Amino acid sequence: SFGVITDIHYADAEDGYDFSGCRRRYYRQSLNLLQNAVEAWATERVPLTFVLQLGDSIDGLNARSGEAEGALEQVLAALGQLSVPVHHAWGNHEFYNFSRAHLVHTGLNSRPAGAVAGPPARDCQAYHFSPAAQFRVVMLDAYDLSILGREPDSPRYQESLRLLREKNPNDNLNSPAGLKEPRFVEFNGGFSQGQLDWFNEVLKFSDENQEKVIVMGHLPIHPDASDRVCLAWNYEDALAVIHSHQCVVCFLAGHLHDGGYCLDSHGVHHLTLEGVIETPPESNAFGIIYVYEDKMILKGGGRISDRVMHF
Repeated sequence: SFGVITDIHYADAEDGYDFSGCRRRYYRQSLNLLQNAVEAWATERVPLTFVLQLGDSIDGLNARSGEAEGALEQVLAALGQLSVPVHHAWGNHEFYNFSRAHLVHTGLNSRPAGAVAGPPARDCQAYHFSPAAQFRVVMLDAYDLSILGREPDSPRYQESLRLLREKNPNDNLNSPAGLKEPRFVEFNGGFSQGQLDWFNEVLKFSDENQEKVIVMGHLPIHPDASDRVCLAWNYEDALAVIHSHQCVVCFLAGHLHDGGYCLDSHGVHHLTLEGVIETPPESNAFGIIYVYEDKMILKGGGRISDRVMHF
């Protein structure tokens, strides 16, 4: 079994609202909710094997107030009370606070020592690990293609900016207004061809070894488990890789604070978890997933619902 949580967005700041001005965000309270989740995981009758933190652990507000390091320290200290590994996806808010080069040297770089290396680019936060026999978890880096967190003179930044401008003519690249494909905004990203080729090889290995695979990343990759805006830029490419193999049973994502779910045409469960940041202080948003040979059972905490996912 393992714990899941996403979009904590911690900042030592008064409550605010999302960019549309209508969704309340509980910045300071989010740390308390994380601590409550940690306590629930730590006292779980069957000890967890690991925890997945699906990105946006701290909020972009910290960059403006100069509090990024301190906020991250508090989030990592809360998670550090657990005696099991925590695997971190990198979301857009990580990149509002830190460059990609800096993130590699923080506690958010959870690539296990000696883990099978990710794609050709060393700064790509993609890796995989096997916590149990015939079971594998693959972390994808959904901001591998992105203008966030990279130096403007780097080739990857230039490539990402070209793609974004091609699809989004708005002055404000964070605005999806009038776009035919509204996911092409700055706060999303995508997967490089190098990462997709690597991902394909990992799944090929899992097919050959009859493994079940869970894939995770900050951005959803199925339109039915998201709204039209909060999707990875080239989600179809990631889906095509998954659908060309037998092994993947579930894709876990965050980013869309309302959450979402679908079972796709190939029998893959797409679970987008509700975010902590928009969860009222008296509730919570975390879960425990129990893995069996033929199913996974999600036991939700607070506004995350229980769910049985057969495969």
